[in-house]
Formats: sequence, structure tokens, C-alpha cells
Amino acid sequence: MRRDGRSNSQLRKVNITPNFNAWAEGSVLIEYGNTKVICTATIEEGVPKWMQTGGQGWVTAEYSMLPRATHTRSQRDKIAKGGRTLEISRLIGRSLRAAVDLKALGDRQIIVDCDVIQADGGTRTASISGGFVALGLAIQKLQKAVGLKSNPMKNYIAAVSVGLFDGQPLLDLNYEEDSAIHIDMNFVCNNKNEFVEVQGTAEAGAFNQSQLNEMMEIAQAGCSEIFRLQSGYLKDVLSL
Repeated sequence: MRRDGRSNSQLRKVNITPNFNAWAEGSVLIEYGNTKVICTATIEEGVPKWMQTGGQGWVTAEYSMLPRATHTRSQRDKIAKGGRTLEISRLIGRSLRAAVDLKALGDRQIIVDCDVIQADGGTRTASISGGFVALGLAIQKLQKAVGLKSNPMKNYIAAVSVGLFDGQPLLDLNYEEDSAIHIDMNFVCNNKNEFVEVQGTAEAGAFNQSQLNEMMEIAQAGCSEIFRLQSGYLKDVLSL
């Protein structure tokens, strides 16, 4: 058992509160334990200039963290400066685009903003899982409003972290675990049992093929649990 009472393969309690923002086309508050992220999806007519002749829509994301989302105050994020904030924003955008048929979206873009209001590890994975629900709610509203010819939603997307500590894989790391872990990985999965993105770093030592397989398996199981939670809000736009 871990310090918070979970087994090695157990997620923190995941809560999804839909329609958290009154004005956005799609929004949720997602909670991975003590990590809390507000995800809002905004639909805009037209696409960025660089893809105006592509005959398809676009999905992008921006990630930020409030200064007191962490134990001590951090500097306010400025996405234009790059670094971690920009890297995570791009990760979220890539992950969400893997769920959407951009041609079916038409000549419009959806911007998903992920704002961390409290951080306790796993902010990027929570942002992806919550951002997907916000995206799905926005597309559901779009379908009702304009009657798209085909459903842009292709599959579910969720993300979890996995760590390796003393040779044992741990699912969904909180901050305390993440800061002390030997191997730290993030997995983005779809509900077709495929990986969209895998990020991994050996903070101490290394890992072998067998351990990687174990981490992949525990990540897929964790994402499957999240898919079931997501589907409770998106079954009208995409069956699981």
C-alpha cells in the first residue's frame, strides 16, 4: 500500500464536473485527487491563416498554472516564452487532435484552455483527460447547432502517469511520489487500446523492456477506468 492508502495499480479518485464554466461551449472541472484543472473549449469560426487552404478544421490547446496552484507561489505562466508551459500545451493539443476527424469539423477551430487551480502531480495528464471531455461537450453543442454532416469525434482520449519505484510500477503519481520516483512516465491512450503519446524519463537508474511492458499495461488499465467516467458525459456524441 502507498502512503495515501492506494494499491500500486489504483488511480486517485477522479471527479469530473461538467459545464463548470457558464460561457464556454464545453467545460469541466477535473480532479485527479488533489490536482484540480478547469478545462474550457471555445469554438471559433475559421482556422489559423497557415492552414486556410487545407479544407479542414483545427484543435489546439493552451495550458497554464495559477501562481498558488503549488505549495509555494510560482511565477505566472506566460505561454509565449516557451519552456514547460509551451511543451505541455503542445502535448495536450496533439493528444486532443488524435480524437478528432479535422475534416468533419469544417472550417472552424476549437481551442481548449487547461488552467491548473491546484497541483498535486499529474497536471498534464488531468488536463488531457479533462480537456477531452470539454472538447466533446463543445462538439456535441456544435452538432446540435449546425448539423454537421458527420461526427468529428473518432475515439476517446485519456492520460495517466506511471512511475517505477524499487522495480514496482505505480499508477497515477501524486506530487510526493513524483518527486521521489526513480522512473517517471506519462501515457496518452485511446479506447482502441492504442498509445497516442508516451513520455518517459529515468531519474535514477534505468528500466528494461519487461518493466516498460508492465508500465504500459497498468497505464492502459487506468485509462480504461477514465474512459468509463468520460463516457457518462459524452455518450450522446460518442459511444464507448
